[in-house]
Amino acid sequence: MRQTLTSEQSNGHYFPNPASEPVGRIAKLRIVLADDHKLIREGLSLLINAQSEMEVIGEADNGRSAVVLTQQLQPDLVLMDIAMPELSGVDATKQLRGVRQEAKILALTRHASSGYLQSMLEAGANGYALKQSASEELMRGIHAVIAGQTYVDPALSNQLVCKMLGKNGCQRPLHDTSLSPREEEVLRCVAWGFLGKEIAGRLDISIKTVEAHKSNAMHKMHMKSRTDIVRYALLRGWLEND
Repeated sequence: MRQTLTSEQSNGHYFPNPASEPVGRIAKLRIVLADDHKLIREGLSLLINAQSEMEVIGEADNGRSAVVLTQQLQPDLVLMDIAMPELSGVDATKQLRGVRQEAKILALTRHASSGYLQSMLEAGANGYALKQSASEELMRGIHAVIAGQTYVDPALSNQLVCKMLGKNGCQRPLHDTSLSPREEEVLRCVAWGFLGKEIAGRLDISIKTVEAHKSNAMHKMHMKSRTDIVRYALLRGWLEND
């Protein structure tokens, strides 16, 4: 049964219980919607519940409610608006990363801005989708973050690439030979959202080696954060092709 948590209910007086799947039924992808516009939540619910493999289990109309509801229902994915009352999507994402790291968070916003993108990625979001994009693109975004990848809406990806390369040069840069093949593999995995232990398992190397390759690659490319790695991945087309 779906739970809706509003600002009036999120002050400690309301604690929803996680819904359980009937015996023998294939579990669906469990999603919480966090958006302060009821019409948008209703539209998203119709879209998501029409998919055979996913369902909306809860709704929140502000960032603080989103944190409480996610802690209580333990969803697989939170669709997080950015501009919300009481607690912004950025701050809500930061809080959730401290209490439920396994939950995937996909920002869903109208802000086609590299600044908002950077803020959400640095807060711990797994992806960034635009409300003005087609519904099929949102579905791609959901599946991508659930699969462990970092998703950025193609409309914003193209805008960001052009901005970074200059208005007269929207050409993807050539392969950077200063990175070793292993360093590139590690950076790809980091951009997709894999943690050090997961990367070590995928590449059959130690965590210490993963960190060494990551550190060397970031030093070569003058990177300071995972956000810089995601930007580089966008320029190289890694998030579009893999």
